[in-house]
Amino acid sequence: MRAIPARLIGLPQLSLRCGRVSSVMLGYGLSFSASAIAARLRRSPNGGLRNGDRWVRMLTHLGPSYIKIGQLLSTRRDLLPDDVTQALSRLTDAVRPPSRRRIERAVRRSYRNRPWPFREFHWEPLACGSIATVHEAVTHDGCRVAVKVRRPGIDRMMQRDFALTASMMGMLGGLPALRQMPFRLMHAQVGGAILRQLDFEAEAASLTVLRDNLADFENVRIPATLPELCTSETVVMEYIGDLRRFEPDELDIGTRRAAVRAVLAAVYEMLFVDGIVHCDMHPGNLYLDPDGGLVILDAGFVIRLSEPVRRSFADFFINMALGDGSMCAQIVIDSAAQMADDCDTEGFRAGLRTLVEEASGAKSGDFDLARFAGRLFELQRRFGLYPVPEFAFPLLSLLVIEGMIKEFDADVDFQAEAMPVLRRRNLPRVAAANLER
Repeated sequence: MRAIPARLIGLPQLSLRCGRVSSVMLGYGLSFSASAIAARLRRSPNGGLRNGDRWVRMLTHLGPSYIKIGQLLSTRRDLLPDDVTQALSRLTDAVRPPSRRRIERAVRRSYRNRPWPFREFHWEPLACGSIATVHEAVTHDGCRVAVKVRRPGIDRMMQRDFALTASMMGMLGGLPALRQMPFRLMHAQVGGAILRQLDFEAEAASLTVLRDNLADFENVRIPATLPELCTSETVVMEYIGDLRRFEPDELDIGTRRAAVRAVLAAVYEMLFVDGIVHCDMHPGNLYLDPDGGLVILDAGFVIRLSEPVRRSFADFFINMALGDGSMCAQIVIDSAAQMADDCDTEGFRAGLRTLVEEASGAKSGDFDLARFAGRLFELQRRFGLYPVPEFAFPLLSLLVIEGMIKEFDADVDFQAEAMPVLRRRNLPRVAAANLER
């Protein structure tokens, strides 16, 4: 699904959406402020910004683009209070669903030009996220399936949000201090990727690609799609029952460690070998089957990296693991989308060498990817290097799973777990002997 330019959406619609977003944020901003003041007066550690239910209500009122932010933040229990992340976790698969009438109308409309394929269809959703609801159904030949149904009207709302953020990026790019930042390119790639979650035909294709690419992973399972039943508004896939949530307290240490390593192995295989990034590996899309295997149920927010970006990110990752900050700096410089006229490459090299030395070999419990990425971006901004926007996707993917991994196994070494995958690909910047270190 392609983004519609702001000029084609219409000023009245954009104005209404802008007014809606502004009024919701203002209203909840005042509410948060009042609660924070009251909590301080009571000397209470709770309340204020820690009111997770209030965050959920605000994001729900803002709409699907903002719910997605809440889903991603729900994985970061290492950064946010438990009462906030627990509330936000409801946004992964327990968002308020549309009415049955709207869901039924959407499903029947999507099959209006073909015979109705289901013998049974359960209109009460099994799960409900920001983009779609998921339903159990049975085909005429008795096959039990899961049907993902796009929310009615969501495309119009997300198109308007995309147009609004495009306008904001344009205004930021007009500021004198920020004119060299590639805001429009960043928005086109990152915002466009978020918008492509509405393309269910692309998601069905991505599920098939992921299933084929990870077929040799015995502990990773991805449901097979039924292409002949998929439409632009539905994804029909095999039904996988008896799934368990990723909750560390309910699993023994061996199962937790196996799950963590299965997640990392799958992510690294997708990223470093296949050039595919799954940016949405939150608990609503990740489950354990009865045998303790990893089940990936969703492929909406999946990005295919260009070959230069795939190689550059893998080169950076492995040199970071080897503690070679100078090579990491050279990779960033060579792959930069833009460099300021007064770019200080030597200052950047020195700063990144220090950052890499601190991060190299750190265990999960000691390494903070969010902090590392923030410091990396700050170094780039300070010394005038502007990265290719595609680099945001691998970082986002790793940031989403980092919180879960820290909670399940603080001793896992992110970098060491990547080495078996990186050994199986051609890395022109790194000597083969270095990979054995």
